[in-house]
Amino acid sequence: MNTLIKIFGIPFFALLVMFFIYPIDGYERTGIKRLKRLELIQAGELKTTTPLPSGAMRSWEDIHLNLETRSADSVSVFFTEDEQLQKDINTLFRGMDRSYSLSILDISDPQQLRYAHRNETLGYQPGSVGKIAVLVALFDQLGKIYPDSFEDRLALLRNKSVKAGQWGLTDEHTIPIFDLEKKTLVKRQVIASDVFTLFEWADHMMSVSNNGAASIVWREALLMAAFGTDYPQLTEEQATAYFKETPKKELTDLANDVVNLPLRELGITADEWRLGSFFTRGANLYVGDKGGSIGTPLGLMKFLVKLEQGVVIDGASSLEMKRLMYMTDRRIRYAQSPALKDAAVYFKSGSLYKCDRSTGEPCGKYEGNVQNYMNSVIIVEHPDNCRYMVVLMSNVLRKNSASDHLYLASAIDKAIRKIY
Repeated sequence: MNTLIKIFGIPFFALLVMFFIYPIDGYERTGIKRLKRLELIQAGELKTTTPLPSGAMRSWEDIHLNLETRSADSVSVFFTEDEQLQKDINTLFRGMDRSYSLSILDISDPQQLRYAHRNETLGYQPGSVGKIAVLVALFDQLGKIYPDSFEDRLALLRNKSVKAGQWGLTDEHTIPIFDLEKKTLVKRQVIASDVFTLFEWADHMMSVSNNGAASIVWREALLMAAFGTDYPQLTEEQATAYFKETPKKELTDLANDVVNLPLRELGITADEWRLGSFFTRGANLYVGDKGGSIGTPLGLMKFLVKLEQGVVIDGASSLEMKRLMYMTDRRIRYAQSPALKDAAVYFKSGSLYKCDRSTGEPCGKYEGNVQNYMNSVIIVEHPDNCRYMVVLMSNVLRKNSASDHLYLASAIDKAIRKIY
């Protein structure tokens, strides 16, 4: 058997999305240095061979939540099947593998929602989509440290720098490092000596789906839970001592609670979405695996609804997390659909495949013969205010499902826009 990387306690090839996120004018707000490069490109001071699609040009101030007027509603009321939309969606899957599952919610009119679904309670290995749970954990802990000031939370994200250490190792995926003085961009893997702010690590986690960054952000959320209001002054030496002196089981239990309890508070059950292991082998030196990882279209759709309601932690946190999901560079898989070119998209995707070459069966990149997960989570906002959310998950063996995801993106968009 040919297996490589350990993710969520299982050996996998980890093939995750490569794109940039957060509005391109966000440098002054966040201190994320790669955003300055995008500003310079937009101003014509730097050249690029990959111009941004029109839907990627929103300012951070132009991003809003769509369901705040229904923030008091129970999430269950959002999932009443729309007969016509369901019929249209069913036709898209004729002749396709039954392992495709999805949940779709049209939120163009918050008072007249339309829902359609397919196998939406079926569980999948969430892969890189699980990093959204780490993002929630970060903002949950920030809210506990500074319950009365979102500006203080932003200041901590901008100003607190932390070192990667062993937690950031190993991941084959690169991160973008922009030199502000030389105006040069380097892409390379995370190394143990790397130091970035919390905002930049979160951006590396979401934008290029870097596994090391995800483990580091999760580590910092764990430290926030352990040290509380003392965290902002926590030194690297104190953090290192804490991990050396605390029993591994205690660390494992706390880490598991940090990422999963906020999901339970949102009404998402453990069978609908949970995270059970860090994303890098380096992290496993300190924290063990617990409970396994799973994701369902319904569980992830519940999260998207709560996000748009502004109740994931609070309204300001929900909005900032949505900004961190905003795509501002090359779009791939589901988000690459030409139908979405002019739309703003908030996207997280990930692929995990596992090969057993001893059987002699074909197996390759995105074409695992044991497991072959491809997941897409997206919010689409067209200029004409057609707005909807989709969670699409699949596990089609021995086939690269990217083309199917792309086809479904265009077909779903067409089905939703029929009445507008």
